[in-house]
Amino acid sequence: MKTIRMIWDFRGAESKPIAEHHALHLDEFAKKHSIAPVQTGIIEITEFHTIAHIDVLEENLLTVRDALKPHRGEWIEKK
Repeated sequence: MKTIRMIWDFRGAESKPIAEHHALHLDEFAKKHSIAPVQTGIIEITEFHTIAHIDVLEENLLTVRDALKPHRGEWIEKK
């Protein structure tokens, strides 16, 4: 099954702590809705641009997308 990374972009001097906080809520959402296996986290692109993400299986795509409205998404290769 394919894996999709749902992404939220945060920009500005406080982008990292905001993304970290958002990732906590993504983890809570995954647990509440029994979405597994799942990975949440942040990636610091630059000092002023950080993303929060949740990686979900294709079968959970619509549940997460419709409820949380990510800024964008991408297919990812799981190793």
